[in-house]
Amino acid sequence: MTVRIEPLPGETPPLPDAGLGALTTDRGNLPLDTVDVHADVTGLVAGVEVSQGFRNPYDVPLEATYIFPLPDRAAVTRMRMEAADRVIEGALKERGAARADYDAAIASGRRAAIAEEDRPDVFTMRVGNILPGERVTVRLTLDQPLPYEDDAATFRFPLVVAPRYIPGTPLNDAQAGDGVSLDTDAVPDASRISPPVLLPGFPDPVALSLSVTIDPAGLPLDEIRSSLHVVAQDGGGDSGPTVRLQPGERLDRDFILRLGYTREDTAVASLTLTPDTPDTPDTIDVADVAEEPEQGTFTLTVLPPATGGAGRPRDVVLLLDRSGSMGGWKMVAARRAAARIVDTLTDRDRFAVMSFDHEILRPRELGAGLSPATDRNRFRAVEHLAGLDARGGTELMTPLAQGLLLLGRSGDDRDRVLVLITDGQVGNEDQILARTASALAGIRVHTVGIDRAVNTGFLGRLAMAGQGRFELVESEDRLDEAMEHIHHRVNAPLLTGLSLDWSGVDVDPETISPHRLGALFPGVPLVVSGRYRRAAADGSVTVRATSAEGTPWRQDATTSMSGSASATSIWARAHLRDLEDRYAVIGTSDLERRIVDTSLRFNVLCRFTAFVAVDSRVAAEGGPSHRVVQPVEQPSGWATEQSPPMPVMPAPMMPAYGGPPPPPRMASPMSAPSGPPMPAYGGPSRAASYDAEDLDVPDFMSGGAPLPPSPRPAPARRSRVGAAARPTPTADDLPALIKAELDGLLALAGAPGPERWRHLSDLRSRLTGLIEIARAESGPADRLTALADSLKVTDDPAEQSRLEELWTLTVQELTACTGDGGTGRRSFWKRPG
Repeated sequence: MTVRIEPLPGETPPLPDAGLGALTTDRGNLPLDTVDVHADVTGLVAGVEVSQGFRNPYDVPLEATYIFPLPDRAAVTRMRMEAADRVIEGALKERGAARADYDAAIASGRRAAIAEEDRPDVFTMRVGNILPGERVTVRLTLDQPLPYEDDAATFRFPLVVAPRYIPGTPLNDAQAGDGVSLDTDAVPDASRISPPVLLPGFPDPVALSLSVTIDPAGLPLDEIRSSLHVVAQDGGGDSGPTVRLQPGERLDRDFILRLGYTREDTAVASLTLTPDTPDTPDTIDVADVAEEPEQGTFTLTVLPPATGGAGRPRDVVLLLDRSGSMGGWKMVAARRAAARIVDTLTDRDRFAVMSFDHEILRPRELGAGLSPATDRNRFRAVEHLAGLDARGGTELMTPLAQGLLLLGRSGDDRDRVLVLITDGQVGNEDQILARTASALAGIRVHTVGIDRAVNTGFLGRLAMAGQGRFELVESEDRLDEAMEHIHHRVNAPLLTGLSLDWSGVDVDPETISPHRLGALFPGVPLVVSGRYRRAAADGSVTVRATSAEGTPWRQDATTSMSGSASATSIWARAHLRDLEDRYAVIGTSDLERRIVDTSLRFNVLCRFTAFVAVDSRVAAEGGPSHRVVQPVEQPSGWATEQSPPMPVMPAPMMPAYGGPPPPPRMASPMSAPSGPPMPAYGGPSRAASYDAEDLDVPDFMSGGAPLPPSPRPAPARRSRVGAAARPTPTADDLPALIKAELDGLLALAGAPGPERWRHLSDLRSRLTGLIEIARAESGPADRLTALADSLKVTDDPAEQSRLEELWTLTVQELTACTGDGGTGRRSFWKRPG
């Protein structure tokens, strides 16, 4: 087979002087010296092995920490450690137990490695007791689905964790990890997702090797395009080519292969059943296997027709990220993308445009609501977009919530669409998903990720929660191609109201992923997977839906059997991600137990489990004497003068307790924190500027409550504290009472100034009761007393100029007094003890 391989547009050649050797300093070399990635693509599934080579250049035993990315949809199913003449297979365990095993092994002088997931696409590897001059290799095995859209499949492998914006107030607690960012109430594990960044100007300290062998598996493969410079070698016979990365590429961006196929312009549906084998982890006891021999995993794929009829009028809210991390080509591409979306609107539609950093800006002439998409209004919106530059911090929560609130007021006779254009570099993903989940009903959310190292884990999760699509734009020159896809997504879907009618297949409904089927768009397949208890030989499924014209639609799926074990692990990973997203919203112990059980049964890594490999031999008496955190590359396209996504924390929000947390484990002297000093943008980080009437801040922002029926939050005198308090509150009630006051405060963040001033004055009087409880039960009495004293000035209306200062101080102090950031959940990312 001969297939041409072309570069994706907009890529630059590798640096001619990028060396492959380790970087030497007065402290020696960095521990990570090789990263090898090999993928076998078969049809629309990739099996991947990732090898990380660590070498100890010191004269004492070493522990190395590496914060690295993996594809967000990949299932990590195996880990093994190779050291000297020994190979140690990793075991998947509950995360706390795995850490205990690792720490005990390190303390006793044995070699050990542990791999933990901190985000769907961010992981931490720790390798301990590497002897002087010794090399240890850790191998991870992954199964990864290839998304297929518009006649092309995409294999994406990330190579760097980009700096992320970390909002919130720093926690007065031990840090959760070894990174450079402080843990905050909004991102309690920020120190686990913020590796130090290698200073610019150094040769490449890591040798990167990457290859992909492609077997089209009967699909008509036409072309291959790569984001990095590759060479191809013919596989011979019926097999496809092997694509290899050229030497000299750095770990500073995503590696992307796009595989172009051709297909008929007709709807196609296929059902694949994968029975469990003796090696497949079961969801029932081993003794029951003989009674249920046909249980297994199903995968349903529906390819819709490429065209459809006209849909309903649309209400479209466009959110454009203009924060500091969007500088350079990304800001240009984002402006063009937003303008192209505005140009696709018609006179039947209404729209709103918001650009945001730590403030929210809107075109002055369009007002605060949804405006008709007339020629004049579209021109004003494009004119506003053309004048935007990158600046500030990525405060995503408020604009996203306000966009959803706007669409929540639309009628049911219109399609409601929100489009978010960003690089997604935020750390509080769980918080955002939890606080917006209740407002997503009936609204489609499409995300456009612009960067060479996009936070696809978050943007994909948000798009899935909003039953929309995620589009990746890794260069400005690819924007035109990407915008053709986005145009189809913003248009009305071809099919809605999807449902499945099963015949002869006993499906477990609790295991179906995605949980909601969403809608079908041109060129975008629907992939549904889950577990079945039993399937007859003639088992089948019929897909039913409603077309854009309102007529019934159906498609019978063809059924086939498969022996690929990857189908089960890929389903397990998708199902675990669904459960983890639900945990971020409701967070119950039963759900946590279910996540752990599913992860262990199917041997797929998740955020509640970890792979740990422990050598039985003692290698270093007394444990490691030196620890190094591996610095990572500055992401490609992030200019040194460009402001990274750092938090905006003006003076009133700075914590008034304690000093900074202990420094992270030693990083290399040629590494730097993930950004320059904190920018002085002024104003509280929650502040928003508008050119027209202020919008409300919906109640669901403050803790996942449903969208309020009225446009304005309840008045302060109807405080939730009065309803929640018991006749004789005790210390057990105190955190909930403080949290209720905090929720009421956040719910009024968009209210007029006089109303907020009155609320602070009323709150001061209620603090008296909380102070009495705190004093009786050794609670935070001093802190609450100091806050009440600061709020005495609210009795004087002439002092309202201090509103923002006091409002920010009150949010900070109440947040600190809740202790756990208001979640009330176990911090499973924290290290024990």
